[in-house]
Amino acid sequence: MAVEKVNSSSSLAEVIDRILDKGIVIDAWVRVSLVGIELLAVEARIVIASVETYLRYAEAVGLTSQAAVPSAA
Repeated sequence: MAVEKVNSSSSLAEVIDRILDKGIVIDAWVRVSLVGIELLAVEARIVIASVETYLRYAEAVGLTSQAAVPSAA
């Protein structure tokens, strides 16, 4: 039984399309202190996704409010 190795290369457009489709969340927290004195604190949450993907997952975890959704009147 032979094993085949497939070399697949992705173009930049394919990578960007996958990132926008699936989304990426980068959560970072940095704290710099000297002798117990906090000198710098940085918190960052970066979300990279298409608007459609963000809204789909944000609604699932309750991040969207009902006020933002237009009512059918």
